[in-house]
Amino acid sequence: MNAAATARVTVVSGDGPYADAWHDFAATSARLARVVAGLGHRVTVVGDVEPALTAPDADLLVVNVGNPAVERPADRTLAAADGVRRHLADGGALLAVHISIGALTDAPGWTRSVGGRWVWGRSHHPDIGTATIRLHAGVHPVVEGLHEVVVHDERYCDLEVADDVTVLGDHAEGGRHHPVVWARSGPGRVVYDGLGHDVRSFDSAGHVALLRRAVRWLLADG
Repeated sequence: MNAAATARVTVVSGDGPYADAWHDFAATSARLARVVAGLGHRVTVVGDVEPALTAPDADLLVVNVGNPAVERPADRTLAAADGVRRHLADGGALLAVHISIGALTDAPGWTRSVGGRWVWGRSHHPDIGTATIRLHAGVHPVVEGLHEVVVHDERYCDLEVADDVTVLGDHAEGGRHHPVVWARSGPGRVVYDGLGHDVRSFDSAGHVALLRRAVRWLLADG
C-alpha cells in the first residue's frame, strides 16, 4: 500500500479478560487511534480481542492489550496468534504496543510475530517517570534523522528479543542498554513500541513523531 493512500486500521484495545488494573487501555487506545487517524487513515477501535486477532479485517493491526488475568481456552489464544500470523503472511502490518508483548503467553506464534516477549519472573521495569529513549539513527527508515525520545513512561527491561529484529531504540538501566522499540520485515511488517503505559506517553512530541514514522513505514509499499 502506498503510504499516502487511506488504509484500514484496527486498534485492538484491552478489554474483558485482556484488561488489567495497571493500564487504562481505553484511554491509550484512543490516543493511538488519534495519531493514526491524523495521518488520514480510517481507524476502528475494538475491544473484543480474540475475534479481532483471529480474523483481522485491516491493513494495519495496532494491538494494545494486556495479558489475560484468567486462563483462556488454548484454542482461542492459539487461533488469535495464528490469525495475526496469517495477517502478516498476506502482507498486513502489525504495531504492538507496551504490555501487548506479554499477551498470549501460551501462544508461541504471537511471540514470533512480535519479535520478542515479556519473560514473567525476569522482565521488569523501574518506577514510571521521565526517561530518555536513545534512537539508533541510520539503522532503519523509522528512525532516520531521529536521535531520542523524552517521555513519561515505564521502561521495560530484560525483554526477550528475537535475533532477526532491527532495534530502533533502547534505554539505559542497571548499567546496560535495554531494547524497547524494534522493527522486522517479512512476512509483513512489524513494529514493537514498548512505550505507552498511560496517556502521558502520548503527550511526548518525540513519541508521537516516532509513532507517525512507524505507521508510515508499516503501510508503505516497497
